[in-house]
Order: sequence, then C-alpha cells, then structure tokens
Amino acid sequence: MPQPDNMDHQDMIQQRLEAKLQAVVNTAVDGIITINVHGFIESVNPAAEQMFQYSAHELVGQNIKILMPSPYREQHDEYLEAYHRTGVAKIIGLGREAVGLRKDGTSFPVDLAVSEIKLDDYHGYTGVVRDISQRKKLEKEVLDISTSEQQRIGRDLHDGLGQELTGIALMAGVLATQLESKDLPEAQTASEIVELVNQAIQHTRALVHGLCPVILENDGLMLSLEHLADTVATRYPVKCRFICHLPLQFTDHHVATHLYYIAHEAIHNAVRHGNPQSIDITLEQLADDKARMSISDDGSGISADSRDPDGRGMFIMNYRAGIISGSLKVEHGDKGGTAVQCTFPYKSTPST
Repeated sequence: MPQPDNMDHQDMIQQRLEAKLQAVVNTAVDGIITINVHGFIESVNPAAEQMFQYSAHELVGQNIKILMPSPYREQHDEYLEAYHRTGVAKIIGLGREAVGLRKDGTSFPVDLAVSEIKLDDYHGYTGVVRDISQRKKLEKEVLDISTSEQQRIGRDLHDGLGQELTGIALMAGVLATQLESKDLPEAQTASEIVELVNQAIQHTRALVHGLCPVILENDGLMLSLEHLADTVATRYPVKCRFICHLPLQFTDHHVATHLYYIAHEAIHNAVRHGNPQSIDITLEQLADDKARMSISDDGSGISADSRDPDGRGMFIMNYRAGIISGSLKVEHGDKGGTAVQCTFPYKSTPST
C-alpha cells in the first residue's frame, strides 16, 4: 500500500532534517548549551566543550552553575526561580555580557543569549555563548590609550598652561599694587586683570580634574574619593563620607580611574533619583586577593527601572567593572536606600 511508503518517506525527511540540525549545532563556532527547567545541563556542543575545557560527558547532568564563577553562581537559582514564579525575564530572550568559568578555575568574559524552548511536554532553555576575551582585551587597550592621552593633556594643562597663568597672575598682582601705591586710575584695570586670570586658573584646574580625576600616586584613589565625598557634601544637602580603614595602594592608575568613575556615577544616580540624606563610600580589602568598593545611601531606594541593565548609567558602571575584571552588584541597602558594590582583583602593594 502507498501509505506505509509515504510514512517511510516522511520519516527519512525528518531524520535528514534532524541530522542537518545536529550538524549545524556541532559545527557552530559559538558554544550551545541546553538545560532543563531545573538548571541541569542536557547537552553541549563541541565549541562549548572547547570553550569551558570540559567534555560533554563531564557536563551532562551537572547544574549549569558549574560554568559560572561567584557571585553569578549563587544568584542563578534565584533568577531561575523568580522567572518561573513571576514570568518576568531578566536574562531569557535578551543578549547580555556575562562571565564563564573554565575547568581550570579561570574566568573569562562571554556574550550570552538565552532562549526558552517549549515543545509539547518539553520545557527547557538554550544558551548560546561566545568567548569575547579578545574583544574585551582590545576594548581595554583602546580605553587605556584614551585614558593615557587624557592624563597627558591634563598634565600639560596643569604643568604648562596652569603654571603660566599663575605667573601672569603674580606679575599682574605686583603691577596692580604698584599702580595703586601711585594712586593711578589704571590700578583698577590691573586688579580686574588679576581677577580674570585667577578665574582662568580655576577653569583650567576644573579641566584638569575632568581629564585626570584621580591623583597620579599610589594612594591617589583614596585621596580622590575623599575629595569627591567632600565635594558632594559641599554641593548638595547630603552628608557624604569616605571610609577606608586600611590603606589600599594602586600601582595601576587605569584601575583606580575606572573605580573613581563608578563611584562618581553611583553617587550621581543616588543624588538625582534617591533624595538621600547620607552617602557612604567604602573601600576595603577582602580575602582571596580581592577588594571591594561600596557606595550606599539612605534614600528612597532603587526601582525596577533604575536597575534595568539597559540603562546607560548601569551599563557604563558594568562596563567599567568588566574592564578591570570586576563584578558589579546593585541592590537595596541596609539603610533602606541603594547599595552599589564593585568587587575586583587586588593584591597588596609591598610597603617600601
């Protein structure tokens, strides 16, 4: 009868289609991982095996957390449970940067896209992972070059134009005093010139601070964060403190600069959105060659919108944290406001 032949033909087509799809998965340059609703790995393709340095046999049946470093490992189950409970996706259906963990314990940056699969009685998730280590390295080099150029311009302004303007102000001040002692009408004009030059000096200093906000010393970050706290307390009706019980020295000025900008952005967001009465900037060394910078306030707290990873301020802080191989965490603080924490690699500088 023709019907069985037709069924056999359909089966052959289906088998060929499945074979093609499997070939696509197996030859993909990106890692492809499927997990069930409980977070356990069901399959990995060869690219994922190579990327994470595990064989498929070692990974299948393991919780996907095995491929995540802290603090993402501890947060994964919470994210998955919250999605099943609320249906609100924070990762699923969205591409984002994340951090992977190899079998040898080293971590590396990845682009991650997670999609949900629902077929008949099957429910699971597929993650497409791309190693972006080289891209991040190039981005860091470009950003470091830009930062170095900003610092050079800042030093030139400070050591060149700033010093020249200071000399002009001194000479104009002497001239104004001499003219005034002779009771000449030009003395008023000379005094006005002194005032204008002093204003130009203040503008130059502001430009230097904008180009090079962190003092170029090993303890420059501590001094700059303390200055930032004083500036915030002066400009806004906010009590702002810098807390650092044990000094942290930074030989890499680029790391210090990124941390400063993270603190600046977090404080700006707190003042603009949270209406706090107090803000604390804390710098502390942790165990396992890590350190943490925290910015906490007692304002109205963070809303769902302000925590949106697509927000520009949040994106910039996350990007800067990633550049220095750190991780950023934003949550409700102990004082009822917002707590921004950046944890990053840090090794103590031997004292000389």
